[in-house]
Amino acid sequence: MHKKAIILLEDGAVFEGKSIGIEGTSLGEICFNTGMTGYQEIFTDPSYFGQIMVTTNAHIGNYGTNRTEQESEKVKISGLICRNFSFNYSRINAENSLLIFLKKQNLVAVSDVDTRALVRYIRNKGAMNALISTDTNIENLQKQLKKMPTMVGLELASKVSTKEPYYVGNENATYKIAALDIGIKKNILNNLSNRDCYIKVFPYNATFKQMESFKADGYFLSNGPGDPEPLVAAQTLAKEIIKRDLPIFGICLGHQIIALANGVKTYKMHNGHRGINHPVINLNTGKAEITSQNHGFVVDKKEVENHPELEITHLHLNDDSLAGMRVKNKNCFSVQYHPEASPGPHDSSYLFDEFINNINR
Repeated sequence: MHKKAIILLEDGAVFEGKSIGIEGTSLGEICFNTGMTGYQEIFTDPSYFGQIMVTTNAHIGNYGTNRTEQESEKVKISGLICRNFSFNYSRINAENSLLIFLKKQNLVAVSDVDTRALVRYIRNKGAMNALISTDTNIENLQKQLKKMPTMVGLELASKVSTKEPYYVGNENATYKIAALDIGIKKNILNNLSNRDCYIKVFPYNATFKQMESFKADGYFLSNGPGDPEPLVAAQTLAKEIIKRDLPIFGICLGHQIIALANGVKTYKMHNGHRGINHPVINLNTGKAEITSQNHGFVVDKKEVENHPELEITHLHLNDDSLAGMRVKNKNCFSVQYHPEASPGPHDSSYLFDEFINNINR
């Protein structure tokens, strides 16, 4: 018999489930991902740091885990909520069960939850702080939850960024890329390395002078967690790169940093976009792309439309929100989604090729 577990939302709503066997209490912003596969990549994505993940797919854990499918060294989500947790798994190249994977990192997880009801509730009420716990004393849990800071204004990039610079790829590669790690995923680095790039990855607070010393051909601003507004050093860095008209490419949080560097505001979304089936239209080609997305903040579309130096390049087809932009007359572009898409569709992988083309022009 598995122990009863509680899901408590900041507005007082309570959902019940069962512990998968890891006892404790975990706090975070509750959100949901609609992907049908790729749970290991989701759980290890630094962009999810500080969030409790609700998986909408009914079965989680059924194909086990494999170390090659991690986007970082450790689990980054704060906790897991699912409908059916598979303690047994079946896949020829799986190395371990998801339970063993989560136990090694002491991640609290709750199963047997009516996730359809929970997701509908979050969709209506919006993403909010929550906790999951094997402690069923609601009064004590409410006291803990009230102490938790809101995601707005919360700087989290420093929690997931590298402490020291490191290198990826072949040092004799054709191109040198200086990448700012504000929550970078391994498969982003793989995509750059596969395009004959040698990458030096810098901490979240690196200065332009530090990155310039690498004598890079191009600059990359990564994805990451939290509110982009507190990342003043990254915004200053982006301004310096853009001012010098050096090739720069930003995704997700990096995209938002580029917007802020150009005086455009960002804001927290009601729910955010999290999944691997989000439709985006490329306004330059007229083609649709199915994309992988993971963000709770977004760039203000109207401000970009009214900005004399910015141009919208991509739009989200579900809600018409901004999905991509470029700086006119500068070697700078960015997208709100994940072109490395691991797992997920590869419709947008061409963006890495565009970055290389921009370096060559």
